[in-house]
Amino acid sequence: MGEFRMPSLGADMAAGTLTRWDVKPGDHVNSGDTIGVVETDKANVEIEVFESGIVDRLIVQPGAKVPVGTPLALIRGEAEAPAKAPALVRASPMARRLAREYRLDLATIAGSGPHGVVERADVERVAKQAEVRPGPAAPVPPAAPAPQPPAPQPSEGAGMRRAIAAAMTRSNREIPHYYLETHIDFSNAQRALETINLRRSVKERLLPAALLFKAVATALAEVPELNGYWIDDEPHQSERINVGMAIALRQGGLVIPAIHDADAKSLDEIMEAMRDLITRARSGSMRSSDLVDSTITVTNLGDLGVESVYGIIYPPQLALVGFGKIVERPWAENGMIGIRPILSATLAADHRATDGHRGARFLSALERYILQVQPG
Repeated sequence: MGEFRMPSLGADMAAGTLTRWDVKPGDHVNSGDTIGVVETDKANVEIEVFESGIVDRLIVQPGAKVPVGTPLALIRGEAEAPAKAPALVRASPMARRLAREYRLDLATIAGSGPHGVVERADVERVAKQAEVRPGPAAPVPPAAPAPQPPAPQPSEGAGMRRAIAAAMTRSNREIPHYYLETHIDFSNAQRALETINLRRSVKERLLPAALLFKAVATALAEVPELNGYWIDDEPHQSERINVGMAIALRQGGLVIPAIHDADAKSLDEIMEAMRDLITRARSGSMRSSDLVDSTITVTNLGDLGVESVYGIIYPPQLALVGFGKIVERPWAENGMIGIRPILSATLAADHRATDGHRGARFLSALERYILQVQPG
């Protein structure tokens, strides 16, 4: 019997609110199916199950906000017998009342009292971790109504800003960044893209960003020390290269879904993944698998006229790559000066995991891919 738990949809997520189940007990699910929706500070996210089986029990009900890792449902194998009915939860009267006020499931709370009895402090601890507040009390008419100033309302996108603030504060507090920058002659890549796009309709054309994501993935395959996470005070390289794509949202803020296995994808496949992620991010239909496993982040502000980007690493990742605007500049080569389209590429890397030498090797590999790209 497997437990489906509240997923972590980012380093800045401590808890989530289950807003909807799309399955019911007895339904058959396959790995990759979306089975519900979770609201985070950043967005509503469709959550996917990563095992096949039958939904045995839905533990948490819609509307409840629970910490990351809390069991949400039980999934049993095809051959497994249904789970026995849940045992009666032993809890003090005060704990039961608080659990109702906080809309918490007592069955998900570990009791610290005698024989596992759930006490008031246990409920308050879980409520604090999940940052939930008690539901509204029954209205009591005031004896002498008096005009009250309007309660301050959170601004639109306040939750998004809090989540970004938490992640960036953690990054600045914990990660010793180092920065490297290089400028790359984009002439050959530009000609290659023009040749490719000349044979295509407008909607099938490749954008320079697709080539840049492919360049990052290819360089990471050569310098894998930058691909992964810093966990438990040591670096962990990832076997997969999932390039996170920073996408600004129209209402403000940003999300970073992943282009999975970008090193194995063609330029066309990367372009298709980019279109899909941008469309779904801006329509609010992201899936949990989009958000949980980026191994590096790429941010590209060139479209806005920014020439160089010095980003902040999204923890617990090890690096972030920034691309700026491609601008025409004087460029000296083989003793000759000409005007070339020049791209600025920057690397922000975690100095605990790598040194500048590795970072320089990564930028060198990135430049080599861009210089050697072919239109065929």
